[in-house]
Amino acid sequence: MYIEEKQFKNFILDSGLVSKADFEKAEDESFKKGTAIADELVKRGSLTADDVVRVEAYVLGIPFVDLRGQKIDFSVLSMIPEPIARNHNIVAFKKADRALEVAMLDTDDLAAIDFVKKKVGLQIVPRLTNRESIKTALLQYQKSLKAEFGDIIQKEASAIKAVSSGEDETESETDLKKKAEDLPVVRIVDTLLKHAILQNASDIHIEPLEKEVLVRYRIDGILHDTMVLPRTIASSIIARIKVLSNLKLDEKRLPQDGRFKVETDEEKVSFRVSILPTYFGEKAVMRLLKENASGFSLEGLGFHGETLERIHAATKQRTGMILTTGPTGSGKTTTLYTVLDILNTPEVNISTIEDPVEYQMTRVNQTQVKPEIGFSFANGLRSLLRQDPDIVMVGEIRDNETAALAVNASLTGHLVISTLHTNSAAGAIPRLLDMKVEGFLLVSTVNIIIGQRLVRKLCDVKEKYFLSKLEIENLGKVVDLSRVLATLKEEKIIGKTDSWEKIPFYKPKPSEKCEDGYASRIGIYEVLKVTPTIRQLILKGSTSAEIESQAKSEGMLTMIEDGIFKAVQGVTTIEEVLRVVSE
Repeated sequence: MYIEEKQFKNFILDSGLVSKADFEKAEDESFKKGTAIADELVKRGSLTADDVVRVEAYVLGIPFVDLRGQKIDFSVLSMIPEPIARNHNIVAFKKADRALEVAMLDTDDLAAIDFVKKKVGLQIVPRLTNRESIKTALLQYQKSLKAEFGDIIQKEASAIKAVSSGEDETESETDLKKKAEDLPVVRIVDTLLKHAILQNASDIHIEPLEKEVLVRYRIDGILHDTMVLPRTIASSIIARIKVLSNLKLDEKRLPQDGRFKVETDEEKVSFRVSILPTYFGEKAVMRLLKENASGFSLEGLGFHGETLERIHAATKQRTGMILTTGPTGSGKTTTLYTVLDILNTPEVNISTIEDPVEYQMTRVNQTQVKPEIGFSFANGLRSLLRQDPDIVMVGEIRDNETAALAVNASLTGHLVISTLHTNSAAGAIPRLLDMKVEGFLLVSTVNIIIGQRLVRKLCDVKEKYFLSKLEIENLGKVVDLSRVLATLKEEKIIGKTDSWEKIPFYKPKPSEKCEDGYASRIGIYEVLKVTPTIRQLILKGSTSAEIESQAKSEGMLTMIEDGIFKAVQGVTTIEEVLRVVSE
């Protein structure tokens, strides 16, 4: 799609969208760099990318359409297959008797227009649109597919109902393998996996009950009932998952763990599988790990102010330990990888030992433990230290031996980053002491400890409200509001004279785009810096409560305080913070 620079210039200056002086500066810059004037104007903030597309549409005489907020009939949308729509940025949105209106980023893409014309047998009427508009239209493919998946599963389940009706606890491996390779079973499991990927689920639970099989997905930390399948197909589904994970088909009495990968058009997803015998049969839980998830930043994860400064200061150290703590699924590993990404420069050698390798990183030597052959965290860490690393990441400190090795590694000139399962940052100290790590070694090695949880984020559409005096009083019983208020003023989130009565909070507002008012998650954090006073408390054998109290007096914002801070920003709700942080 080409517009002469002269035409573009004349229209922009005539319309008054950009001043002559700004345009000339952008023109000079584009001449020096050999770039387009439009790109320079967008870069300088004189125009938005949306403005440029609208100008091009006007100059070319092609109508502009914005599909954001429009619900497209699926029968019209699906006239162009999703891969074609995605690759060529072309979406069908309106159908007349003999014509099909399509929104495009490039109306000169004649190959795409010709393909669609041949496929649908209608006249194609192109319309110009922008990237955001195309993006939201493409999401509608997925939403419509979700509805289709339920029908597919019910249809396939009924197809195999008769085959599996005579279920027997003593089925042979051959029988189970035959069940696992039965076409309807393969389709059901494939559909369940695709459905979970589309919904951004973190876990899939397949639970056999007395008369049915319940399938649940964990989305944004909350378990949702997804579908109910006939009880008769339970063993076939579990057998299929075992085949994919390379597990023993005829072993039904002992728990089994495995993993497998699925590759879609856009991403690779690893599934970590756990199978456990229960009263009504075997239960399978699969954890989804997106391998190409990257591009995180500390700010994007939810760090701000003093907590952000403390982490950046710790990453500049060349020895010692950075620890992240929290329960399973609280985003500890994502935080570690983000820190690792900051540390990942050509001058350093980084090695990791993990279970499993969750994200793949370039220039990082990643090793996966294999307990079944005796390759544990401790053995792996021992070998890693012979590989001349500058920075070592240990996926998790689980036992005394790994703890001792990690501490010794940080004492001998390495920066060690790792995770621990504790409820708070201060709770990491007694946990390490419990693992037989000497207090004097801890104070010499630990730089910072990050405690974290994940809360659901509010969608863009949300409802504003103010707290009553009674509500402020009740909230003050569980969180130190004066500390939160001081931090909000310090970071200029609110005015210097604002009080809690004048500060707005937000509630979820369900909409068509956002079913329960929440979408995705963000972290709430506390970052405990091991200062000289904290070191003294550790050496004295102080409790985690005493350590936390001292850390608060030295400026540490606790997780619940950080949660209320984010609730004021409109990122999440008070209810969500209180749900996640249990005192």
